[in-house]
Amino acid sequence: MKTSLLLIGLLSAGIAFAGPPAPKHGGIESKDYKWNADEGEKSEALKLKGDKKRGEEAYEVCGACHLPSGAGRPDGTFPQLAGQHTTVLIKQMADIRAGTRDNPTMYPFAATLTDPQELADAAAYIESLCIPIEHGKYEGADAATQVAKGKELYEKQCLECHGKNGEGVKDKFYPVIAGQHYKYLLRQMTEIRDGHRRNANPDMVKIIKPYTNDQLVAISAYQSSLVMPGNMCKPKAGKKK
Repeated sequence: MKTSLLLIGLLSAGIAFAGPPAPKHGGIESKDYKWNADEGEKSEALKLKGDKKRGEEAYEVCGACHLPSGAGRPDGTFPQLAGQHTTVLIKQMADIRAGTRDNPTMYPFAATLTDPQELADAAAYIESLCIPIEHGKYEGADAATQVAKGKELYEKQCLECHGKNGEGVKDKFYPVIAGQHYKYLLRQMTEIRDGHRRNANPDMVKIIKPYTNDQLVAISAYQSSLVMPGNMCKPKAGKKK
């Protein structure tokens, strides 16, 4: 079944295939919203030990968009996943499956994961992948200026949670951002600032709310330049079937 869905994904190239619509549960727009509440499928998956071998098979369906290497796409349509913390991966997959995070393109694929164990397996495999050092970065003529401006802003308010090298914090569910595509970072921060990412951390929303579009461009330019020494490499070619 996984292989069949993978083929559908490759052929449809970003077009969500027909199926039941994603559920929709209350997110940050709800008065009783609690970020990262200890409940549901996410909490079950976090208690389980992921199996990388089984996870590699589960990941096949994800690879249609995120690529077998987990590198995603520089145009920002699909994020880089390789090396991401299992906590972050499990939370985001569970939120999409539960309808707390809106992602109609990914939902049909995420829905094929059968249970919390398969979530844990897929996350363990993805975390083990090498973070690609070659990824989408800011390419404007003023790149040096934007990166310098973004560095100053990042160190004021982003570094405390996402770390000096963009390594995040696994047990606090703060994602790795080193190796992430510039256009994806910019899109996500814009959506978080504007209230469109419904599973956002309210603390981050509060921080990011005052930022202008130009400031978000600069921060994204800097974030996409971050490197985690020893954790990044050129992705290997996918295995031949």
